[in-house]
Amino acid sequence: MPEAPNILLPKDSDYNLLEKNKKVFQFIEDVTSNPDEVQRRVLAEILTQNAGVEYLRRHDFTNGETDRETFKKLLPVVSYEDLQSDINRIANGDKSAILSSRPISEFLTSSGTSGGERKLMPTIEDELDRRSHLYSLLMPIMSQFVSDLDKGKGMYFLFTKSEAKTPGGLLARPVLTSFYKSNHFRERPYDPYTNYTSPNETILCPDSYQSMYSQMLCGLCQHNEVLRVGAVFASGFIRAIRFLEKHWPLLCHDIRTGVLNPQITDPSVREAVERILKPDPDLAFFFETECGRESWQGIITRLWPNTKYVDVIVTGTMSQYIQTLDYYSNGLPLVCTMYASSECYFGVNLNPLCKPGDVSYTLIPTMAYFEFLPVNRNNGNVPKALNEKEQQELVDLADVKLGHDYELVVTTYSGLYRYRVGDVLRVAGFKNKAPQFTFICRKNVVLSIDSDKTDEVELQNAVKNAVNHLVPFDATVTEYTSYADLTTIPGHYVLFWELSVKGSTPIPPSVFEDCCLAIEESLNSVYRQGRVADKSIGALEIKVVESGTFDKLMDYAISLGASINQYKTPRCVKFAPIVELLNARVVKSYFSPKCPKWVAGHKLWVGGNNN
Repeated sequence: MPEAPNILLPKDSDYNLLEKNKKVFQFIEDVTSNPDEVQRRVLAEILTQNAGVEYLRRHDFTNGETDRETFKKLLPVVSYEDLQSDINRIANGDKSAILSSRPISEFLTSSGTSGGERKLMPTIEDELDRRSHLYSLLMPIMSQFVSDLDKGKGMYFLFTKSEAKTPGGLLARPVLTSFYKSNHFRERPYDPYTNYTSPNETILCPDSYQSMYSQMLCGLCQHNEVLRVGAVFASGFIRAIRFLEKHWPLLCHDIRTGVLNPQITDPSVREAVERILKPDPDLAFFFETECGRESWQGIITRLWPNTKYVDVIVTGTMSQYIQTLDYYSNGLPLVCTMYASSECYFGVNLNPLCKPGDVSYTLIPTMAYFEFLPVNRNNGNVPKALNEKEQQELVDLADVKLGHDYELVVTTYSGLYRYRVGDVLRVAGFKNKAPQFTFICRKNVVLSIDSDKTDEVELQNAVKNAVNHLVPFDATVTEYTSYADLTTIPGHYVLFWELSVKGSTPIPPSVFEDCCLAIEESLNSVYRQGRVADKSIGALEIKVVESGTFDKLMDYAISLGASINQYKTPRCVKFAPIVELLNARVVKSYFSPKCPKWVAGHKLWVGGNNN
């Protein structure tokens, strides 16, 4: 008689996890099967909740209307500049119901900029629940593709950034800083899916060096428990690996002795790390051997051998880091799990193990009310002002067409109405009746290293300010372009300048260094924070090239099929042969001699205090 199979009954914890996952999958099925019905309900809830607020009354929304047709007829499509005066009033202490009937709990600072400074996005307490709910979908989705993720830990490098208070006393801070400091994150109940190697204290530490060092040390000490690794952006995770390249001897010393480096002075961080750190000479020797090898290829799988994937955003400008991640991870899957911004959290990736170039996001229709402005694919530009005809062209979530490009427009529970987010998306497919979108780009972004976003107009103004330093030498910049150099640690902006020098006095190197600094001083606060506080961006570099270089650049573009009649110098280059062409003709190179000025919270709002 054959032996009976060994049937293992699930433990209570496994059963609870299965039940939670089942509810998540059912929720996704429900909202994607009837997205238009869900969207109508969401819009009605937003308009009912905010009925009577000043902004709606200003646009003749006076009778408590909740239908979509009246909403589209009466409310204009807006950008940040259209709302800035209302936001300034709230920032300066006006507590009346201007945009939202619920109290504005804080401002979330967008990494996009307006007038060179961060945008302030109003939010309410309820939004934390919505964000937490979207987070709760991520790991059940991953569990469909990767098994046993509840049996180990995630090594994620998560950081808080500086925050400020507006004149009216409201906090203004990045959306992730808001989430990490909330009770939703700090006091979250135990969940095997959100079990991290980094104690909360290390994540919340305001000192970027101490936070990075302690998180890396904890990740190394628990290396066999790590099943997945990541950060928010690809740039942040690579910065962590390069931090390890520089500091592994110190980290190994701590592991060998069981004594935390005295540079870590934050008492709460020391206490949290010392609960994990124990003397382990064998482990220290293992890390020293691996880190001391000539090549760091595959270092992630060598140090954390049970890692199943790398969880980072690699869409949009972050795609420039894919090759580096593949090198460090030995080709582990690169997973993009969700799509979110300061304005709103949008959706999730239902096929997380797809290739980075195939990532698409299913917008969850309960998060906000979504509309879509068709974008001309020929140039990707979206007109600044919408006429009446163009406003009528906005389509709803259920009506977008496969393969078409759109700019995302949102109406949120927090008081944004028909707000242009600035993201260009392409419809890549459908989950049931809900569209799935590929992120194409941020409008007009030219340069980006980390969370910074510099557009062509801003770069042009910065260069214009810098060339004033050349005037005493009768010199001008005849042409320029730029690129984001990621070969340095950290990455940095590079500008190629071709000069016309009519004066007889040689230009001292210090003048070009002053030009570098002038450009940095002219860039937005997100860039300057990356340089000064986060150390995520390196010193800006100007490379002076030989006369005639940009003619060579034009010749090369024409050889590839560009029209000589329509050719104009690109203000940013990414194509490797073009970068090589420019670098081959560099005469001199100069770096910014110091960090630009940056003060936390400086000019977060326009208009100052009304008192």
